[in-house]
Amino acid sequence: MIPTVVWGTGNVGRAAIRAVEAHPALDLTAVLVHSPDKVGRDAGELGGLGRGLGVTATDDIDAVLAAGPRAVVYAASGDIRPDEALADIGRAIRGGAVVVTPSLYPLYDQRNAPPEFREPVLAAVADGGGSLFASGVDPGWGNDVLPLLMSGLGTVVDGIRCQEIFDYSTYEQEESVRYLVGMGQPMDYEPLMLAPSIPTMVWGGQIRLMARALGVELDEIRETVRRRPLDATVGTRTMGEFEAGTQGAVRFEVQGIVEGEPRIVIEHVTRIHPSCAPDWPVPPNGDGAHRVIIEGRPRIEITVEATDEGENRSAGGNATAVGRLVGAVEWLVAAEPGLYDALDVPLRPAVGRLGRK
Repeated sequence: MIPTVVWGTGNVGRAAIRAVEAHPALDLTAVLVHSPDKVGRDAGELGGLGRGLGVTATDDIDAVLAAGPRAVVYAASGDIRPDEALADIGRAIRGGAVVVTPSLYPLYDQRNAPPEFREPVLAAVADGGGSLFASGVDPGWGNDVLPLLMSGLGTVVDGIRCQEIFDYSTYEQEESVRYLVGMGQPMDYEPLMLAPSIPTMVWGGQIRLMARALGVELDEIRETVRRRPLDATVGTRTMGEFEAGTQGAVRFEVQGIVEGEPRIVIEHVTRIHPSCAPDWPVPPNGDGAHRVIIEGRPRIEITVEATDEGENRSAGGNATAVGRLVGAVEWLVAAEPGLYDALDVPLRPAVGRLGRK
């Protein structure tokens, strides 16, 4: 059994607790939390399992790392605290742990990561013998291993388009929805997530990964952004009202240009209510989906819908990202210490988990 720590118990951490508990090769030995009101609570409660696991959450990072865990699922946020997340992850790697995380977008494409991210990780690997694999869903498996797998079914491949089409009213992170993405803000508000170069920072690594796997050279990476206002005020279950005239939908593309044409494209279509931008692509049932389209011969299209925590699509997406990461731990423990990406780490079948509670 591989002693494993889950660090963080938010939207991703809850799923990580469940995934580690379900994995036959992993042993959940500790859960690290930031909020004082979570300290002392059972991991099973925090993970929404409905039963105790006998592991009590703690905020004592030093003590947990001193125990020498073999693996750490780092689920704490890195969106607005990348330096702190990088430092935390470096500590765990320096202690000899394999770390898997969705929290540092620049390291998804580790070969082209900025030196300020890559070099500290490589130094920690050299010092302590641990490893790091960073991935998610989108960015993550929805635009690396899935489209690449599908491309192998084609005779002629003219282009690849990866889409995330989501109703963000189910995404229970109000600050991110309102301020990073800009939902409910005036149309002259400039959301950080849509600022020039930010989409490329987040999703450009996936474009480069796909280009590398396909053996093509990119001319450049381009961005396009479109926004639509709400026609009427709408209410949401967890985030209150979004007023008429404010941003209600966003559509952007990160385009990998090959020989002058956008051949590898990651597209997001995001709404706070289905009434906004009804002419844009919609998911099959209105809530959310990931879709990959391989243009060529044959034309191939696949749509993935995941649900968790009461049929919630956002929670389902988080759970698939966690499944990819936690499922990689065994492989990483057996591999040489290092910094890995999605082209290195295989997506393995759920060995030993079929029918497991």
